[in-house]
Amino acid sequence: MDNASLSRKTPQASELAADEIPEAVRDNPSYLESQPSQSKKKWLIWKLLGLGVIAFGVSIWLHLNFNFFPATSKAQQTQQNPASASSASESAASPATKSKAGTPDNLLGHLPYPEAPAQDLVGVTPDGSVKLRKAASAKYQEMANAAAASGIYFAPISGFRSVEDQQHVFFDVKAERRQNASKRAEVSAPPGYSEHHTGYAIDIGDGSAPDTNLSQGFENTQAFKWLEANSASFSFEMSFPKNNRQGVSYEPWHWRFVGDKQSLETFYKAHSMKK
Repeated sequence: MDNASLSRKTPQASELAADEIPEAVRDNPSYLESQPSQSKKKWLIWKLLGLGVIAFGVSIWLHLNFNFFPATSKAQQTQQNPASASSASESAASPATKSKAGTPDNLLGHLPYPEAPAQDLVGVTPDGSVKLRKAASAKYQEMANAAAASGIYFAPISGFRSVEDQQHVFFDVKAERRQNASKRAEVSAPPGYSEHHTGYAIDIGDGSAPDTNLSQGFENTQAFKWLEANSASFSFEMSFPKNNRQGVSYEPWHWRFVGDKQSLETFYKAHSMKK
């Protein structure tokens, strides 16, 4: 035997075709088991991929339904994204802030009131210069007729006033009388804060004692005494009695209608919002 034949390597069994493998080797079961078929390899790969997909799906389901995986702590979230944390904090606080900001406050002791729609107003005087809302006007006429039956005649002085009208009543008169705002507010509301805006309030005088109009001397008239005794029967009440909680000067001539849901809510909800 020469050296060339010795140095030549014997081919590996795996490199031989099936018919080139010696019969003794082909009949060896251990050899056959060590050579898995191509289909078995593919099946194993697909099986592993399938298990991976199932495991991923289960992990997502657990997280969504049970928060199975621990979330980042609030402290870590704040450190990682302070802007988001601040925004979330502001959002949580916003309802209370908005509620507080949206609550109407009083101004110089007077409460804010909406202006009545023009189509809801009707005159209580022949010339229509004094107007009230329809329900208030009807009840006022009943009350005035009842008083007249007793020989007492009301003089309606002022009913509905627009915000523009109140500009004159408050600012122009304040300037004429050289009053400061606080002093003027004791007898007149700033624009936007007068009960006269609502169409439910009316200033009443005694037709037999015009010199007492819009003065505290009105309390000595027969008209006032009749109102004290009978106004509640017609759903009217005095807005600013003595020592009223708004701190407005005593106004025995100023009365308001509270005979339906809207009028009652207009005044008493406003009072409940007073700070």
